[in-house]
Amino acid sequence: MIRRAKIICTIGPASREPEVFRRLVDAGMDAVRVNFSHSSHEDAARTIRLARDVARDVGRPLAVLADLQGPKIRVGVLPGPLDIVKGELYAFEALHDADAGASGGAIPITYPDLASEMDPGDRLLFDDGRIAFVVEEVEGARVMARARTHGTLLSRKGLNLPGKALGVPSMTDKDRRDLEFALEQGVDYVALSFVRRAADLAELRDLVNDEVLIIAKIEKEQAVRNLVEILSLADGVMVARGDLGVELDFEEVPIVQKRVLRLSQESVSIGITATQMLESMTFTSRPTRAEVSDVANALLDGTDVVMLSGETAVGDYPVEAVEAMDRVARRIENESGFLENPSDVGAPMVRSGVHRTVPGAIAGAAVEATHRLGAPFLITLTTSGFTARLLAAQRPRVPILAVTDKENTYRQLALVWGVVPIHHDESVSYDGMLARARTYAFEHGLAEPGRQCVVTAGMPFDVPGTTNYLRVEKL
Repeated sequence: MIRRAKIICTIGPASREPEVFRRLVDAGMDAVRVNFSHSSHEDAARTIRLARDVARDVGRPLAVLADLQGPKIRVGVLPGPLDIVKGELYAFEALHDADAGASGGAIPITYPDLASEMDPGDRLLFDDGRIAFVVEEVEGARVMARARTHGTLLSRKGLNLPGKALGVPSMTDKDRRDLEFALEQGVDYVALSFVRRAADLAELRDLVNDEVLIIAKIEKEQAVRNLVEILSLADGVMVARGDLGVELDFEEVPIVQKRVLRLSQESVSIGITATQMLESMTFTSRPTRAEVSDVANALLDGTDVVMLSGETAVGDYPVEAVEAMDRVARRIENESGFLENPSDVGAPMVRSGVHRTVPGAIAGAAVEATHRLGAPFLITLTTSGFTARLLAAQRPRVPILAVTDKENTYRQLALVWGVVPIHHDESVSYDGMLARARTYAFEHGLAEPGRQCVVTAGMPFDVPGTTNYLRVEKL
């Protein structure tokens, strides 16, 4: 059985060695995430080369996602671990130099405008909300806040300011340097952290070429409010539940996850569910029952992709984590009736936006024809990958064989739900690309000669986004 949902693995010290990396691919990894919050350019280059080499060896694509750090506000440099006592009053000092220390025993914060943007009653949450303070007063460049929890504060820990619309830029100087490097390395996707509005994505779009797809990370309250306009400019969205769970009340996160995934499918964007999916497997060889249910429910919500973070980057059981994710996905997808009624999975049958255009109508007709004919798969001939993503958003009950002559599209399709990417390295023609799909299907035991299948494409081939052709062919 071909697994429909895709798996992203964050690559780090636990998975960077070629032998372990190859085992991740064998276990089911479809894409690698390079996290520029922790990865040097040297390590990132080595990871990307490894991904390209292994993909070539195994004969299937691996997408590469460059995840930019974004304007993360952090604790500056502390003399050492600082024990926080509940009820005590602490001073926080805004710094212009992230590597400098604060004066007079204050806690340094790497956001120069901290004092000017804080008001009494505002919350400061450190280390994913584990350590909390409430602002009592602002004195010049200092913010005085009282601890509401015990804890130990360390240098470089992240700071969240829930409910505050900060004036920080969407991309830092570090992000721009990392982006330039990532584009030189030929990454397939770029993820922008702490997106707040569509203008943040427009700024990134101006810096990348048309062949790179953009993922908006939904981890701010502002992003949730502006979700529809963000989706209009994004090629995909990531439900980054770590920071999102700090920005919002925790009971809101499951509702937001469902909303993001439904709207992403409606807008033909790739929906990714991330953070703490199998977190216990960082240190243990088996997931908890709650984690298995979490992954299963994300799949039932209609997520295109599930992502592993620390589990594969620094965990003790990276391969076992991918195997567990693969097992859960296959079990859910193999459940009787899981895809019998597409309206039960992800987006409802009442379509909007792109689904009501000519390409959307063709895609819907192709899926319906495939089901009525009992065809073993759908075939799409695509240049940009848009036709394949449009078909995937319809959630067909059969695999989508997506034939493309573009190397970058071939890799990007590795992250699209239900798609089997096929690279066509000869001259572009309907007959030639169809023959390539037919050969692949026979070689991999997906169908026997004589079966009918539905083919959809955009004519002419060299104009992306023009899905306008449907035909029934005999294999």
